Amino acid sequence: MRIFAIALLVLCTPGTAMSQEAVYFYARDGLRVRSDLYLQNNELPFIILCHQDGSNRTEYYDIAPRLLNLNYNCLAIDLRTGGREGHTENALEDILAAVNFVHTFNPHPVILFGNSFSASLCMLAAVTNPNVKAVVAFSPGEYFQPRLSFGKEVVKLDKPVFVSATQQDYDYLNNMLAGIAPEYITLFKPEKSKGTRGVKALDSSNGAYDEYWFALMMFFKKLV
Repeated sequence: MRIFAIALLVLCTPGTAMSQEAVYFYARDGLRVRSDLYLQNNELPFIILCHQDGSNRTEYYDIAPRLLNLNYNCLAIDLRTGGREGHTENALEDILAAVNFVHTFNPHPVILFGNSFSASLCMLAAVTNPNVKAVVAFSPGEYFQPRLSFGKEVVKLDKPVFVSATQQDYDYLNNMLAGIAPEYITLFKPEKSKGTRGVKALDSSNGAYDEYWFALMMFFKKLV
């Protein structure tokens, strides 16, 4: 795997808290993937952060520092669908490449953290990958029909997964994910308000953001 010099420079300095640094790696089909590395200590495990369609890695500028406080490093990646219309499973290759990239220098299995269509992709990526420990999925859904039934595929998931919902889409998500064994899934909806879809739920502009953060932190606590 080809890795740019800037990545090597950053990764060879463990034990130092850093702001985001640009790193690059390659997907299996040769596409270069741009990412932001938030390295606190290379002895700690990684969270791989994946954005929603039409967006990019900057979704996590405010979220990543808070995750560092939970004793993780973070890698926020630009998926190939960022800035384009439509949903494609091809971005799954970028997520899998990120997992492989991290595994080349860090022995811990990663946590995949997805938003909207990438939340579904993260859950699919975790099904058979031994280098994935758990998944955080904000507002997953059936984004790939008719080519693929997400609900049927994720019944194979046997790893902890946190799924965020709003009050409106809670029943939809509960039905879609009913095939996952209950010991693996945490499906959260807020009580203070209707809630917000996607990782915007973690923004202070969301009236229930403290509920989302508390539930998420409790999920991470169970993973230790």
